[in-house]
Amino acid sequence: MQNEWIWIVFAILNFSMLLILYRTFGKAGLFVWIGMATVIANIQVVKTVELFGLTATLGNIIYGTIFLATDILNEKYGKEDAKKAVWLGFSTLIIMTIIMQIVLKFQPGPEDFAQESLVTIFGLIPNIAIGSLSAFIVSQYLDVWIYSKIKAALPDTKFLWIRNNGSTMISQLVDTAIFCGIAFYGQYPFNIWLEIFISTYIIKFIVAAMDTPFLYMAKGIKTSS
Repeated sequence: MQNEWIWIVFAILNFSMLLILYRTFGKAGLFVWIGMATVIANIQVVKTVELFGLTATLGNIIYGTIFLATDILNEKYGKEDAKKAVWLGFSTLIIMTIIMQIVLKFQPGPEDFAQESLVTIFGLIPNIAIGSLSAFIVSQYLDVWIYSKIKAALPDTKFLWIRNNGSTMISQLVDTAIFCGIAFYGQYPFNIWLEIFISTYIIKFIVAAMDTPFLYMAKGIKTSS
């Protein structure tokens, strides 16, 4: 159970740091977090661990915080700010991918020790890179749209948990389907592909449920921006 306990503490730490950044810097802090988390999630995704009897990637936690950040923006500042944040994260991901692919083309010096590690982390095969980019923009936009629709239908604060969980859990399902479909479909037998898809979504579902108290905390935070 060591991984599971570390994972739970790690999730709480991620959500807490997001709130600290928001409390300290206001709306700008959420924009910074989304750009940073987009990059970190795509680095962490190369590491797999065993969690709750499932094989999962570490990137799912910080990737889930991006949905929380856009939900906070949607709740407190409106849909347009949330959309702008989505495009910020998407642009950050594209820029990182382009820059690091060029970095890998440089011939390493005779004393270099980092090239192989950089290739492992950033040498993404095209279908994984395309899957990641496609899943991000579609699922994030869907999250913003669903959240705004539920908020319009159920504006009372007591329905905040429905807005948060409904938008995030549906958009995370779409995110998982797009990413696994583009990156892994046809690479494995169907039963293995289905196992990867289901286990990935289960972990994301748990993360989505865990972020609800943090959205309530963010709702009560007063900032100057």
